[in-house]
Amino acid sequence: MTKKSELLLLMVLVTHGICVPNLAQVCRLLGQPALPLLSEERNINIGAIFSLHKSALLKSHNFTSKPKQTTCGGLNLREFKFVQTLIFAIEEINNSSLLPGASLGYKIYDSCGSVAQAIFSGMALMNGYEETLSDTSCSTPPAVHAIVGESNSSPTIGLASVVGPFSLPLVSHFATCSCLSNRKRFRTFFRTIPSDYYQSRALAQLVKHFGWTWVGTVRSRSDYGNNGIATFEEAAKQEGICIEYSEAVFKTDPEVQFLKTIEVIKKATTKVVVAFMAFGDFVLLLKVMAQQNITGIQWIGSESWITSRNLAETKEYHFLSGAVGFAIANSKPVGLREFLMNVHPDKELNNELLKEFWETVFLCSFRNSSSGGCTGSEKLSELQNEYTDFSELRIENKVYTAVYAVAHSLHNVLKGFKFFTNSSKKQLPTPQKVLEYLRDVNFTVNTNENIFFDASGDPVARYDLVNWQPTKDGSLQFKLVGIYDSSLPSEQRLQINQESMLWAGNSGQLPVSVCSESCPPGTRKAVQKGRPICCYDCIPCAEGEISNYTDSSDCFPCGLEYWSNESKDRCVLKVIEFLSYTEIMGVGLCIFSFIGVLLTATVSFLFYFYKETPIVRANNSELSFLLLFSLTLCFLCSLTFIGRPTDWSCMLRHTAFGITFVLCISCVLGKTIVVLMAFRATLPGSNVMKWFGPLQQRLSVVSLTLIQVIICVLWLTMSPPFPFLNLSYYREKIILECNLGSAFGFWAVLGYTGLLSTLCFVLAFFARKLPDNFNEAKFITFSMLIFCAVWLTFIPAYVSAPGKYTVAVQLFAILASSFGLLFCIFAPKCYIILLKPEKNTKKQMMGKS
Repeated sequence: MTKKSELLLLMVLVTHGICVPNLAQVCRLLGQPALPLLSEERNINIGAIFSLHKSALLKSHNFTSKPKQTTCGGLNLREFKFVQTLIFAIEEINNSSLLPGASLGYKIYDSCGSVAQAIFSGMALMNGYEETLSDTSCSTPPAVHAIVGESNSSPTIGLASVVGPFSLPLVSHFATCSCLSNRKRFRTFFRTIPSDYYQSRALAQLVKHFGWTWVGTVRSRSDYGNNGIATFEEAAKQEGICIEYSEAVFKTDPEVQFLKTIEVIKKATTKVVVAFMAFGDFVLLLKVMAQQNITGIQWIGSESWITSRNLAETKEYHFLSGAVGFAIANSKPVGLREFLMNVHPDKELNNELLKEFWETVFLCSFRNSSSGGCTGSEKLSELQNEYTDFSELRIENKVYTAVYAVAHSLHNVLKGFKFFTNSSKKQLPTPQKVLEYLRDVNFTVNTNENIFFDASGDPVARYDLVNWQPTKDGSLQFKLVGIYDSSLPSEQRLQINQESMLWAGNSGQLPVSVCSESCPPGTRKAVQKGRPICCYDCIPCAEGEISNYTDSSDCFPCGLEYWSNESKDRCVLKVIEFLSYTEIMGVGLCIFSFIGVLLTATVSFLFYFYKETPIVRANNSELSFLLLFSLTLCFLCSLTFIGRPTDWSCMLRHTAFGITFVLCISCVLGKTIVVLMAFRATLPGSNVMKWFGPLQQRLSVVSLTLIQVIICVLWLTMSPPFPFLNLSYYREKIILECNLGSAFGFWAVLGYTGLLSTLCFVLAFFARKLPDNFNEAKFITFSMLIFCAVWLTFIPAYVSAPGKYTVAVQLFAILASSFGLLFCIFAPKCYIILLKPEKNTKKQMMGKS
């Protein structure tokens, strides 16, 4: 087997939980030492892995050759601070009664920010680092009972994959990748810092709260950045937020990649950028931005850099003013500040890391006693750097709580546990037992924080919302402007004091970041083809539809009885249309109706006054008065068609019209028959008048009218007319009309009237040339011709006329035919009575043409 195959096989076996006796050999083959940087062993030990130094940036290799050994250099003051916090917590625990009969020790490894080095350190903590390993190495107790670390997500993922199969608990203080909540893959992983699952969603809610729907994102091309932005984009989509661009960079990228990202930011239309980046990646991006002098960007930051004092105090990064983002809650363990300020190389002569720290912060050397050498009299209190800044101890507190989480699980394990089985042999709890109790740990530290883990090994997500605001000296400060608490109901989780915030460029005006301006009520959004849903045009709602809130995606139709107002933002009751007394057409028709009544009354008065004259007597005065009475009813019945339809008016208008007109036509028909009978009576030997005398005339009128009455009664009994809201003819208004009830009844009434009119017209037509000097049949013929023409024209007009015009057409037909009868039959007689009295004689009436 080749060395390449051997190495691959060994790594696969380890990551799948199969014990490999020569783990140290694996490390040696890879050229990676796995020796603790700091160690103080007690009867119970915990391990810790921090990125205390920066590693040389190496290109990835494919195992074709032996990789070069990772070189570490440059002390990371923040990570050194984590180390000292861990030591402080362990000493505090040992000085308390939390672990009676036992004391904690530690083994601290340096991963140098390398994933591989973190994995090798984890291997060494599992069963020690030995030059020679045997087959019994797998059965030996682990070197530690739990591990605290790492600070970054990618090394932690590798570390958790290695130690998980061996049931060794791993508690991280700063690995936030939501992928680590996968219990099937990382079953021994816990953390005291919230998962990015919550932070990403909190950022989406934050962006939505400020009305920003068009943003750009920049991320680290790592597990932290990729998973964080993926979760943010998912949450943003649910909130209706669109991403204009999404750029990724990593600290190993060449400068051209950073310049390309800067160019994308410059050309973008959005000025709000969500930066989900690790601190080291973001610093490199900021350096390039400072060189390009880019300003006016509203930065939204993740917890990895949003409370970085180094960035805030660097004046070249003044363009970060107004940045806003979520930070871990700022709690400060009691006594930690004093402990950190009291570290000194003289107190631990063998602590090379402490000496390196001293040389780094004071820029001196213990190996050089001449000028520039460290004397040990230097004072940390005179320094202002990342280590001596105690305003932000957010992550240090998470290291502190991580150590206490392990200690409290050990405390629960040791309850009732016989720590010493006999005087010579100790029985130690196993990591598996610590893991079992760590799942259920629940305690409160001296910062009043309640610490416990959910089923995924995550704590409750609580964040401070901080805003970068300038100070008098030109630096930036972190102002608390809100909180986010995932334990609260969803609508109460995000709480913001927006009044005290400053924005990009130190402006008090909230920036606007949208692809398209908001669509006002009365319009809807129409997505622009080929662009995200946040880019849209505003389309006015169609008639009868409304949108009553801003940025409506759809217009909603109004109810059947409602219609949209002019601005299309509210449904109003439709206009109810009917022929009213108050409108011009209704008033005009009423006037004509009253004129008809007045003229009919005038003619009646005139006929009554001249009732003894030959012309009145010769034209059957009884039928004439009955005809005038029926014409008066015809004019009056037209008034029932005007006004708001009711049950009574709907029944009355059609039946009154049918009966009065049949009564009128019956009288005209009677007069026509009388004319014909009178001519026949002048013939020798004819006695026809005795068969159509006054009694027969009355009976004929009553009989013919009674038939119409019966038709109307049947109609009203079976299916009478009723008021009806016609919603279908017009979309924008309602026609209040009289529904016929039974269309057959209506056309039966109209058909019977037409039948009598036709009969009367035919008879009058035959009698029009009878040799009387004053033949009334001529005028009846002409009147019936007008009557029939009007009603034949009425039928198509009635069917096609819309709304109230249907009623107006029927009214016009009633009035026109009534006036036709009145003028054609009675106007010639009135002309003789008033203007030609010399012709109003019996001789003239009896004269032959």
